[in-house]
Amino acid sequence: MSGRNRLVAAVAAAALALTVSGCGGSEKSDSPDAASVTYLTSFGTFGRDSYAYVALEKGYFKEAGLNVTIKPGTGTVDVMKLIGSGQADYGTGDLSGVITTMANEKMPVRAVAAIHQKSMAGIASLDKAIDSPEKLSGASIADSSGSTNMIIFPAYAKAAGIDPKSVKFVPSSPQSLPQLLAAGSVDAIGQFAAGKPLLEKAAGGKTVTMLPYADKLPDLYGNGLLVSATKLDSDRAQVEKFTAALVKGLVYAVEHPDEAAQLLKKHDRTADEKVAAAELTEMRPYVLVDGGQAGKLDRVRVEAMIKLLAGTGTLKSTPNADDLGVYDIAKP
Repeated sequence: MSGRNRLVAAVAAAALALTVSGCGGSEKSDSPDAASVTYLTSFGTFGRDSYAYVALEKGYFKEAGLNVTIKPGTGTVDVMKLIGSGQADYGTGDLSGVITTMANEKMPVRAVAAIHQKSMAGIASLDKAIDSPEKLSGASIADSSGSTNMIIFPAYAKAAGIDPKSVKFVPSSPQSLPQLLAAGSVDAIGQFAAGKPLLEKAAGGKTVTMLPYADKLPDLYGNGLLVSATKLDSDRAQVEKFTAALVKGLVYAVEHPDEAAQLLKKHDRTADEKVAAAELTEMRPYVLVDGGQAGKLDRVRVEAMIKLLAGTGTLKSTPNADDLGVYDIAKP
């Protein structure tokens, strides 16, 4: 199958998933004159993505003149493909993943805001089995192929002074990771810091120790808000309004985690409110950084990310920062 056909097939499959994935899908259409847009979460309907539902329920999108349909995303690459092909308007994806993807294949997608001012990627282990980078040597780490954690790991290992080849990554599905860790099938798993409460629940209350990449790589952004280049060109005013509303929901969610978890529960009955609130509490310091502006995306930092990832040898080309983001959309 040619590269073009593979892309078409992947987009079609992702579009099908978007259509049939009812869990967590939410729509408000009580403003007939408002513009209707679709937003994709980064992955599923975890507490860490509940800020979109907060913006919906608190009326921030409505105040911006928007009717927003929220659908659960299935990872950065799929979110990018659906936005780039015009099958979704906005979505969230990890910016390291965006850079890596754009280095391999140009897509008409741009980042306009930083959801996480620091990367939440990291390594999770039970108890204190791996409580320092030095203990990673010889460890087996389960993670999904091409995940953010795997992409960034060589840079993290270099910054931590360890040999990345001393660690064995075990390709695994995202859904299996909590069980693999709880069962002791692997020494650790790749995981976002906000996932700690969910992992501890899966492990029957055992303590989970996180090694956040941000400890060694403080300039890395985490998730960012993505939009199509076409939307930016045709309706920048809408992009600015959507961004402001979503960031407002983001700040409210991390400052009011219990309420945000309740609002998430309205849209996903399977959500565990306690775990969702705990995830938002874990996420707060990655969103609200002392002296920083929530949502702000800085070109210099994106350039630094490109340089850092290029230094790992994982990029097939070196993308330009202006082909990746627009840096004056998220405003004070």
